[in-house]
Amino acid sequence: MVPDVSTGSSTLGLINYLFGPGRRDEHIDPHIVAAWDMAGAPDPGPHEATYSQLARRLDHHVDLRTRELGGHKPPQHVWHCPVRTAPGDRYLTDAEWAEVACRIVAATGIAPEGDEKACRWIAVRHADDHIHIMATTIRADGRRPRTHRDGQRAQQECRKVEAEFGLRRLKSGDLTAPPTPTGAERAKAERQGQDVTAREWLREQAYAVAAAVRSVDDYFTVLTSLGIQVRPRIGPESGQVTGYSLAAPGDTAQGEPVWYGGSKLAPDLSFNRLRERLPTQDVTDRPQHIEDPHTSWRRAECAVRTVHTVLDSGDDDAAQGHLDAFSDALHNLARATHGPHQAELQAAATGFNRARRSAIRADHQAATSLRDAAKELAYATHEPGGLAIAVIFAALHLARAAVNWHAQHGHQQQAAAAEEALRHLQAGYQQASEPVLADLSRRAPRQQTIDRFEATLRQALPDHANQILADPVWPALTTMLARAETAGHNARQLLSEAPAERELDTADSPAQVLVWRITAQPNKRLQAARRRSTVSATSFVSAPQPAPTAVREQSAERSQRQARGGLRHGR
Repeated sequence: MVPDVSTGSSTLGLINYLFGPGRRDEHIDPHIVAAWDMAGAPDPGPHEATYSQLARRLDHHVDLRTRELGGHKPPQHVWHCPVRTAPGDRYLTDAEWAEVACRIVAATGIAPEGDEKACRWIAVRHADDHIHIMATTIRADGRRPRTHRDGQRAQQECRKVEAEFGLRRLKSGDLTAPPTPTGAERAKAERQGQDVTAREWLREQAYAVAAAVRSVDDYFTVLTSLGIQVRPRIGPESGQVTGYSLAAPGDTAQGEPVWYGGSKLAPDLSFNRLRERLPTQDVTDRPQHIEDPHTSWRRAECAVRTVHTVLDSGDDDAAQGHLDAFSDALHNLARATHGPHQAELQAAATGFNRARRSAIRADHQAATSLRDAAKELAYATHEPGGLAIAVIFAALHLARAAVNWHAQHGHQQQAAAAEEALRHLQAGYQQASEPVLADLSRRAPRQQTIDRFEATLRQALPDHANQILADPVWPALTTMLARAETAGHNARQLLSEAPAERELDTADSPAQVLVWRITAQPNKRLQAARRRSTVSATSFVSAPQPAPTAVREQSAERSQRQARGGLRHGR
């Protein structure tokens, strides 16, 4: 059962909607099921001939208290709360809906039980699965009702109703969920043939851009390059940007763009929240050339994998900050990855957006390393095969840890969102890893080498050896061990260090853990050769360096250009 509290300023306008035909003639038999006084509340009913007159009578009754104040209506004095049952629930009777309405107005402070001076209200049913509760927030004594945290109190009461009425038990929220699209926004998207509303599309674009760029200035620039209109809000005294609004391409009303403030898209997309994790300007002098193109992927894999220790540390602010940065990593991983599994990764990033924030204030500074690694991934030039799968594998296990962390903290909606992301990551991992693991198995070394690796495994991991040897992935692991030795690593040392990075006792397939841990190791011989080459070159050539200002300008331009390439254009 879902309540959705909002406020407005027109009593008659809302009544006209509640008793009218609806935007698509979906309102059937609109009638009052409960009110502050059933005897004194005229019911307009569905009869068109008397509709207008009776609606005005009802408006007069409900708004009587504001007229007693001399007609000086407070701003946003109309309280509105639709209450809808979950899909698949049975339809409630009028009497049951009346009880629900009475309990919600009592719980939210609109009309506490036994309060004779409470606000006037009505509950209208015009469909099988929901009612609308409307009230004017003026009491008989002229005071305003105490409706602080009314949305949360309505949710809490709905959880009790679900248990008592045998309805589907929904997850409780913590007031950090993004605003849901209105019925009008959904109807508009349907008319235009869009799968999502303009609000939802803008939200996903904003998250994807914020994950990739390195400054607030770049954020606005890239959004504009995607065809999104950006309207900054300037402080009258400071002359500085204090907020912003976005409008989707082609989304207009009466010829004007429909604007959504950042906080109306999601709480963490407000200007102040963005500034907490993005500097105003890009002032970092980043190198123009990365010697090893795989470095960004290795750094991302390591950063994602080591977040487990933060979640177990007991520092909730730091943990929440790392989950926020992990959400950025998922967006950039989806952009940098190619193949049939990309769609699953994109769905995982979208699903995890709800898990990236909670009532716990995130410590973004604590997660600087993960956020920097995530942004480097956004600028990766190509996907390095198995190393990309290693990052997906690390992300999969971190998503599972996020489910547990949120569940332990009572964050029901966030835990459900993390679980949804986990399912998509599992599907994406299966699609990406199965052909790679099969190919590695076909390339297994000769039996003599396999026997040597088996002996090494039993020495390094005696408690897990039998499980790993019985795993169908064991032949693929032998291939990776052979490649690691060729790259300059010691096989026994790699196997011995693996449990320190991630406890094998909790892994469904320890062999797969080892395969992707070894995949993420750098090629020591190649690194040594590159260092020798660099030293040799610098002994003969000393190239002039660009001025710091030029470096920053080039860096910012490259950041904007690369952030644009791969983000979805158009609606």
